[in-house]
Amino acid sequence: MKFISSRELRINPGKVWAQLRDEKDLVITSNGKPIGVLTCADESSLEEVIAVLRQGRAQAAAAEMRRVAVARGLDKLTDKSIREIIQRGRQSGRKAAAGGRR
Repeated sequence: MKFISSRELRINPGKVWAQLRDEKDLVITSNGKPIGVLTCADESSLEEVIAVLRQGRAQAAAAEMRRVAVARGLDKLTDKSIREIIQRGRQSGRKAAAGGRR
């Protein structure tokens, strides 16, 4: 994947658009660090491209949640302990709701 500086995008946008047509995706950098991705789309593919990007973000978020759960040892919880945690949460929610009804 090709990297383009934000300065290059600002100074020579036509050149960057031509590269985008050739490469299909470009990484935009600022001070040498990636800050975004330009991806090729046209009127007929725009909705599909956006849907795929959102799906990818959702998958990345789910993978991060799994990684955090494993790091915290939550992947070793039994069904019984999960049900107990849920029950305690529901009970504390009911108490909080009842306390607000005075």
